[in-house]
Amino acid sequence: MAKVKVKVEEISDEDEMERSRLLEASRKLMLASIGAVALAQDELEGLAKRLVERGQIAEQDSKRLVREIMERRRHETQKAEDQVERRVEELLERMNVPTKSDIETLSAKIEALSKKVDELKKG
Repeated sequence: MAKVKVKVEEISDEDEMERSRLLEASRKLMLASIGAVALAQDELEGLAKRLVERGQIAEQDSKRLVREIMERRRHETQKAEDQVERRVEELLERMNVPTKSDIETLSAKIEALSKKVDELKKG
């Protein structure tokens, strides 16, 4: 019978607490970002409306201005999200947190080994 050794790394309570704090901080950051974006958009639209009411810019120009600024905001937000994602991935890697791909690979190997063990038991 073939012997299979599987190394399982223990996760301490301290590691688990640190991960939990990281996830909670990330969640709060995301919620704050969403709120800030919504507030900025409301303020921008309000400013454009006031400028139109005062006759300082045409309504069509105000709509274009809002569209252009919101497009720039989307671009900058995407860049910031990419940076945050990259930094979180680096942090998780330093903490030795396995990726989804790592877990899927291990699961496939375990499944293959289980089949071999079952075949050996039958034979």
